[in-house]
This record gives sequence, C-alpha cells and structure tokens, in this order.
Amino acid sequence: MNFSQYKNNEVKKLSAIVGFKPDFIGQLTNDIDKYYNEWVEEKTDKKTGKPKTFKDGTIKKRVIRPSKGELKIIQTRIKNKILSKIELPNNVHGGVKKRSNISNAKPHQGNKYQFTTDLQDFYPNISAKRVYETFVELKYSTHFSRLITKLTTWKYELPQGTPTSTHIANLVFLKTDIALIELCNKFGITYTRYVDDLTFSSQQDFKPHLNTILEIVKSGGFNISYRKTKYKGEQNITGIDVFLHKIDAPQKIIERVTQERTSNSGTKPLTNYLNNIRKTNRIKKQKVN
Repeated sequence: MNFSQYKNNEVKKLSAIVGFKPDFIGQLTNDIDKYYNEWVEEKTDKKTGKPKTFKDGTIKKRVIRPSKGELKIIQTRIKNKILSKIELPNNVHGGVKKRSNISNAKPHQGNKYQFTTDLQDFYPNISAKRVYETFVELKYSTHFSRLITKLTTWKYELPQGTPTSTHIANLVFLKTDIALIELCNKFGITYTRYVDDLTFSSQQDFKPHLNTILEIVKSGGFNISYRKTKYKGEQNITGIDVFLHKIDAPQKIIERVTQERTSNSGTKPLTNYLNNIRKTNRIKKQKVN
C-alpha cells in the first residue's frame, strides 16, 4: 500500500465512524470557519454575581466558540465513538459519564487540609499542535491524528463550547494527571480534577508539597490562576461546601431551593440537585486511586 492509499484509508476509517462521506469531510475541513459561531462573554464571580476584573479594573472575558451544523454532529460522534471510550483515571470527573462536580468534591470530605487551584485559560492554552501530538501518543496514525485535530480545533487552539473540547482537554492533561496521582499516592494526598479545577486534600498538613504540585502542573505546559489558589480546610470545592462529616450545597442554593419548593413549577432542578448532593452523605465516601 502506497502513501496515498494509506492516507485515503485513514480518511475512510474516520468517515465510517462519523457517518459522513470522505469527500464531504474534506470539503468541511477546507471551509471550517463557517461551521463555528464565536462570541465574547464576561467572566462572572460565582459568589457575588458581579463581573470579574483585573487589578486595573478591566473586566475579564472569555471567547466562546461553539461548533454548528454538520461539524457539531461529527464532533458529537467523535466524542461518543472515540473519546468517551478512552479510559481516564478515577480522579478525573469533568466530562466523564456518571461523574460530576458532586463526585469531584465528595472524596475530600473529612480531610482537614484542602488545597484548591485553577488552570488559567485552560482551553485556549491547548494548541492544535498539542492535540495532534496527544492523539499520536495514544497510538493513532499520523494521518488519523491530523484529520481528527482538524475536526476538533479552530484558530490553532481547542475551542471552548464544542462537544469534544472537554474530552480532548482531559486527554491532553492526562500525563500531568498521572504525575500528580503518583505524587499524591506517595504522600497520602487525595487528588481530583473537574475540568480546570484541581483539588488536593489530606488528614495531614501537606503544605511542604504544594510547590512540587504546582511545578508538576506548570512543567506540563499549563498556567496556574493564583487568585484561585487556596490552602485551608472546609472550603467550597467545585460549587460544593465540603465539611468534615458531610458535603452540602452553598447557602444561596439552599435558599433558592426553599423558594422553588413553594412554587407551582412542575420541574424543580435545584431541589433535585440538592437531593443528589445530600444523598451522598448517606453512603460511604468515594475513593480515588
């Protein structure tokens, strides 16, 4: 089989997976811009509801780039038929089926010392080149990796708002996850990650290891948001208040649930959310590797 035949076979392989003809996929990748929307939105502080600002008062913003049309369909099939079948460590909760911000927070219940940090510009910091290299490292062919990268990145980076972005970000971060897991296992530290939120906790003071943790993240090519980096006990972890003997929703959610329960609305999403949090207090704390 010559080079051209091999390349065509790889295109046909992906074509069969996503359910679109090779000619259409080639046409789509050559005209990819028309399959994306783009807008800028202000970042909001979850506690105050007000826009986040830099020190000079400038409002922080993020660029949202959701896919549309046939590309969104293709990306959804890539997610379901390729990405979701790649096994991730139990420590990873964002974008993983049957895991959530609740399952991310639960393992830290009962640990006196808690350390949380956040990855700055997580999605735009992941380049198309890095996505390609990740698929090659996962043993996909160079042709298949190049094509899947074209179908899941835009403007040379991983766009925020597509069906595949969180799954791909998890794969790109996998090496760093493994390095963090190995360190934490060595020193009895519990580690979980929910997309760009990293949480560490222990019964013992592990402050001497914080610099090593941050160096592992930075050496992986990721940036730390130091404003969101905290070392203390009983803090809010991915939207969940974590205590020694339970986890619970923040007070503002509990207040809204009270209002929701007295309303005539047939659907009560916040009530269901609160119930999902509190029912974990009746079962044994989840464990991670």
